[in-house]
Amino acid sequence: MSPPLLKLGAVLSTMAMISNWMSQTLPSLVGLNTTRITTSDTLTQISPKEGWQVYSSAQDPDGRCICTVVAPEQNLCSRDAKSRQLRQLLEKVQNMSQSIEVLNLRTQRDFQYVLKMETQMKGLKAKFRQIEDDRKTLMTKHFQELKEKMDELLPLIPVLEQYKTDAKLITQFKEEIRNLSTVLTGIQEEIGAYDYEELHQRVVNLESRLRDCMKKLTCGKLMKITGPITVKISGTRFGAWMTDPLASEKNNRVWYMDSYTNNKIVREYKSMADFVSGAESRTYNLPFKWAGTNHVVYNGSLYFNKYQSNIIIKYSFDTGQVLAQRSLEYAGFHNVYPYTWGGFSDIDLMADEIGLWAVYATNQNAGNIVISQLNQDTLEVLKSWSTGYPKRSAGESFMICGTLYVTNSHLTGAKVYYSYSTKTSTYEYTDIPFHNQYFHISMLDYNARDRALYAWNNGHQVLFNVTLFHVIKTEDDT
Repeated sequence: MSPPLLKLGAVLSTMAMISNWMSQTLPSLVGLNTTRITTSDTLTQISPKEGWQVYSSAQDPDGRCICTVVAPEQNLCSRDAKSRQLRQLLEKVQNMSQSIEVLNLRTQRDFQYVLKMETQMKGLKAKFRQIEDDRKTLMTKHFQELKEKMDELLPLIPVLEQYKTDAKLITQFKEEIRNLSTVLTGIQEEIGAYDYEELHQRVVNLESRLRDCMKKLTCGKLMKITGPITVKISGTRFGAWMTDPLASEKNNRVWYMDSYTNNKIVREYKSMADFVSGAESRTYNLPFKWAGTNHVVYNGSLYFNKYQSNIIIKYSFDTGQVLAQRSLEYAGFHNVYPYTWGGFSDIDLMADEIGLWAVYATNQNAGNIVISQLNQDTLEVLKSWSTGYPKRSAGESFMICGTLYVTNSHLTGAKVYYSYSTKTSTYEYTDIPFHNQYFHISMLDYNARDRALYAWNNGHQVLFNVTLFHVIKTEDDT
């Protein structure tokens, strides 16, 4: 038995002896046994009092008090022998009580030690259990390693068997090669009729036929707008960005014009990727400030509205010079007839498959939209069409194949609401929704080369894809 358990045994043994002594000796000392003392007087049963139980009391002829047990009252006969015996007994009880208290302290201390040892034993038990589990895990791991090694060795068995069957295997290989050769021969017979030159010629003929088909397509009619695709986030809430619809396929320069007034700086980027990364290639300082955000780059030149005027400027990026400028007769300017968002957007310059256009409003047309086709070299008005759509009620507009498409708002819920065909001089109300993702459009222009709408949407440069409906021309079409 370990020392803590020996201590616990000694404690329990001591407590047993004390308990035995109290049950046998103490009752006889205090009169709690079955003995009764009788006197000349009648024996009287007294009710229990506090602390002790009194069985009987009486007086002898000499007047002495005889008690079988001492009650705690101080008025009982204090001078008789039983009283002295009781006091002695009380002293013994007090001494014994003190001894029991000391023993109790030792017992509590040893008990706490035992509890501590019990906790340690439980910890050891848990550790042994963990070691047992780890042993199983370790054995499992070793078993797994052995199994893996066995799995590695297992393929050696069929290898050994293969050495016995090499001749048969080679025969099988020969048969498979013979079958494959037959299949390849069949494929060669199927495609062997066409050599490379003939296939190339067929591709060229197909491309030619596609071009002829494209030439027979009439200019498209807008059917659907999808997107937008957010290209970049930059600049103020208002601005313009664009590419040249007449540029070659290798020329993908992007131009960027922030703000709608009080600015003359045009930034150029060599490609869309450079525009996204901010790798600016060149900066142009225009001779005049522009008004609005409705500029257009067309055939290498920038067309914009000169600030606080109805004058249109043609600026060459190659030479850095103004090539032409002309007043747009009767056109309102400086927020007289802007789009609904304002921003000096009175004159909107745009381009499509047909050419260069100006969209504006005049007093003569009661503030309704006027469409004018311009000569790209001289800026002379070639022809004009007067519509019945109020310019101030339009959110933005753009041209596709000679048809003007007008949005009903520049805010959330915008859609293409109205269109006017310059070919037929007729209009119609449409319902072509598009997602105004950033809630405020200040520029919306069509690019015929990209078949896309460029937009400046609340400081976001975005692109919309368009779906056009084409009709194939017949021999009778003029």
